[in-house]
Amino acid sequence: MNGRMQLKRNRALIGFWGGWIIISLACNYPARLAPPTHPAVEALRQTLNAAALTKQPENNATQSATAGALLPPGTMPQPLVESGRMVIEGEIARYIARSGDTLPALASRFGVDAASIRSDQPIPSSGLIPEGQVLFIPYTLSGVTPQPALMPDSEVIESPSTVDFAPVDFINQAGGYLASYHELVNGQTLSGAQIIQRVARESSLNPRLLLALLEFRSGWVTQNQPPTSSETYPLGFRIPAWQGLYREMVIAATHLNAGYYGWRSGSLIEIQFGDGRRLRLSPEQNAGTTALQNLFAKLSPSEASWREGLYGAQNFSMLHQRMFGDAWSRAASFEPLFPPGVTQPVLELPFPPGERWSFTGGPHPSWKTGSPRGAIDFAPVTGEPRCAVSRAWVTASAPGITTRSERNVVALDLDGDGYEQTGWVLIYLHIADLERVAAGQWLAQDERIGHPSCEGGTTTGTHVHIARKYNGEWIAADGPLPFLLSGWQVFADERDYLGEMRRDEQVVVASPVGPRTSIIVR
Repeated sequence: MNGRMQLKRNRALIGFWGGWIIISLACNYPARLAPPTHPAVEALRQTLNAAALTKQPENNATQSATAGALLPPGTMPQPLVESGRMVIEGEIARYIARSGDTLPALASRFGVDAASIRSDQPIPSSGLIPEGQVLFIPYTLSGVTPQPALMPDSEVIESPSTVDFAPVDFINQAGGYLASYHELVNGQTLSGAQIIQRVARESSLNPRLLLALLEFRSGWVTQNQPPTSSETYPLGFRIPAWQGLYREMVIAATHLNAGYYGWRSGSLIEIQFGDGRRLRLSPEQNAGTTALQNLFAKLSPSEASWREGLYGAQNFSMLHQRMFGDAWSRAASFEPLFPPGVTQPVLELPFPPGERWSFTGGPHPSWKTGSPRGAIDFAPVTGEPRCAVSRAWVTASAPGITTRSERNVVALDLDGDGYEQTGWVLIYLHIADLERVAAGQWLAQDERIGHPSCEGGTTTGTHVHIARKYNGEWIAADGPLPFLLSGWQVFADERDYLGEMRRDEQVVVASPVGPRTSIIVR
């Protein structure tokens, strides 16, 4: 069965940088484009090239009067599903669970004790709550973010909906500045399309979203000569040491992921604007909407400009729809991203049986700051120099096909359809260039992937970093889908890189210095 047929079958079955980025905000919210009037790329390009860029009014009173107005009903793309909706009945919210909801996250979003949440059906204490389950939750919140959902989850992450999307073709057909743009990234010259693809793939974000964001902020996708002010900072973050498209896209990816996964876990319950003011997030929102709300808060000097960008007459969602069609209709073919009964497949520790390795890193970000604490680290106990390419081998934790092998990363697709956007995928980092497995190769369980090293990213010693994705979403190590390797379950600490692995009565404690208590043998 080829990859496309497998994808169809799957559809039928399921029916900042070492720490937080400190953003130096621009004084003015960058100018935005008038939305196009036709969905076709050529019409879109012509319409937007003809539209004049307008700056935000500098008068605060005028800005507040216009920016806070919401669109009339029916003028924005709307979700097609009812999950996540709530009805307030006195002091109780009748809430319909979304795919991906958990009891701890809901308690945090609603600001209540988990024990106070009731249902006519059993509520999993730590696992995923079935989509559609009705919950009764005490409700005391006020002054929360606007209710209309902005974007489905599958349109924010690199989900199955991106399999048939070709960013290079879209960029070339649009014919804007991005199509001819090139930039030096880590010693390699990349085209604009390659930058979009790299950030999307490495951060597991939807390339449609990144393109729409770039168009909204600077017009780079369709305009041949975008505003001069956007050449150095096309998204408008304006951090002197982080100039150019690639770095600004990495910043955007960080804030999108921080919003998305912070909402998933319940660790993010409010957003902060450039003027320091904060706004509580509505518990009705989905992760994709919160991702956008969090990003635009970082780009907005005030709540008024934030509201204009997301809910005003020329808002981001409308531009996204003009460029790529109805996101909610598309999402209906691919969501829920977590189908009922989803569990992690059987995985083995990523090294051969009988070898001694050290559990050097407990749960920490899967991929840069903003992603969930989904990765763990192992180092071989071989007595080799600290950052040598080890003679030891990292092995496949399960059978699958290597969809990616570059820049010291190997992606192993476990459903075998050849798409990193679908099903379970394992990400291995710090795999040395020497003898690394090639992309497109089928591996049986325990076949060699490559040698652990210090190559790729910043590290203080030779090791392998391993993380999981499901349908394009990074999966937390200590969450509703527990990370299990050879029967060992991963448990997080309050601090990154600490934690334990437990199997029966055995406990292994994460430590970067490799004491006896961190040794694990398969």
